[in-house]
Amino acid sequence: MRRLSPDPAGELPDSDLLAAYPRTDSPLLRVNMITSLDGAATLEGRSGSLGGPADQDLMKRLRMQADVVVVGAGTIRVEGYGATLIDADAQAWRVANGLTPHPRFAVVTRGGDVPAKFFADPPARPIVITHAAAPHDFPEAAEVIDCGDSSVDPAVMVAELATRGLTQILCEGGPHLLGSLLAADLVDELCLTVSPTLAGPGSVRIVSGPPTSPHRLHPAHVLTDGTHLYLRHTRTP
Repeated sequence: MRRLSPDPAGELPDSDLLAAYPRTDSPLLRVNMITSLDGAATLEGRSGSLGGPADQDLMKRLRMQADVVVVGAGTIRVEGYGATLIDADAQAWRVANGLTPHPRFAVVTRGGDVPAKFFADPPARPIVITHAAAPHDFPEAAEVIDCGDSSVDPAVMVAELATRGLTQILCEGGPHLLGSLLAADLVDELCLTVSPTLAGPGSVRIVSGPPTSPHRLHPAHVLTDGTHLYLRHTRTP
């Protein structure tokens, strides 16, 4: 991975790459998404089809620094998420840096339909974020948090996670979840991978939902692995 902006540089060592996406002393809601050159969030129905090895490696580094990884139920289903998010090397890094071996994994569901794989042999207690009116047919091992009466209030979600000490939040989508976070003005940072792909018409964007006010972020850096671009934008310079 090389830095293109600011201050173009040669290959970044692992330590510098990790430092480019730091944990913060204050609460942080970081979003990690991928897009094609023409704005598509998926290719052949999956966002993973737009990525590559370096994108997967960066995703691991973002996850290993998070307290909790938050993903919509539909994205978990389509992308084939399992219950374990990081490998042994990432677990060892977390322990060496005073963190729990695994980040918590939270699914956001409006209808109560969560893929069974989410609950299959989880390394940390899974979290289900839903609302009071949704079906609650979840395994007893899950921690269920109602964040609203008839819909999920993203601000309540962030507050509830914070009461559990989960203040470094990584959201991996999907578009509807990101749309609700933007509508509530909760996004502190966007990490966006740009794939060198023209997906063509018909694909969804990384944000979906009712129109919201624009949110202007500040560019922090641009990296490249020679094919993909890796953009990081933050709420404050």
